[in-house]
Amino acid sequence: MTGQTALVIDDESQIRRAVSHALADDFAKVVEAVSGVDGLRLVDLEKPSLIVLDLGLPDMSGLAVCTEIRKSSDAMILVLSARHADQEKATLLDAGADDYVTKPFSTLELKARVRALLRRASSHRTIGTIIRHGGLSMDLATRTLTRDGALVHLTPTEWELVRVLMTNAGKTMTHRQLFAAVWPGRQYGDAQQYLRVHIANVRRKIETNALDPHYIFTEPGVGYRFAAPQ
Repeated sequence: MTGQTALVIDDESQIRRAVSHALADDFAKVVEAVSGVDGLRLVDLEKPSLIVLDLGLPDMSGLAVCTEIRKSSDAMILVLSARHADQEKATLLDAGADDYVTKPFSTLELKARVRALLRRASSHRTIGTIIRHGGLSMDLATRTLTRDGALVHLTPTEWELVRVLMTNAGKTMTHRQLFAAVWPGRQYGDAQQYLRVHIANVRRKIETNALDPHYIFTEPGVGYRFAAPQ
């Protein structure tokens, strides 16, 4: 149990109960809101570290709620969506959401996603200049990456791409987010195509089998995700 507070924003009582029960093992306190306005009030009042946000609210769009939350809170936001449009998922992630689960979902999947976010948040606070994951070790100070102790030769662009993914391990990064982070200020045409080429090159260098990746996973139509911290 983290000793932190989680907030569930959903207008369906059955979903709220199921999500609250799933979060009970990892949070000292779970509070619930039935609308976007109520949820924003509780964000200010309770200062939750995790917010589970349903997109189908009666008073506000999920995008509007997410955008408002991000104006005052750095809480992790896990979106629940009954919709399957890739563009909508990407839009929510670009607006500040950390991950999403598509309805219908199992509580086991939900708990796994939440724990991955908790591990990522904890890792982000304590890594210093060294990030380790499995056989990979990234030294941010010396700008070096090793795999099982052997130096991995990366181009400057590949380094930035791996750095962004590893420092956001466990979080789905959209094509737009990755492009903006790796090529700041540059206009892009087909960001997805740019990234596909560079990701393929990186996988050949860091994965045992580039066709069956262990570190960098593709989120079809949305972006990429580095494996969650262990």
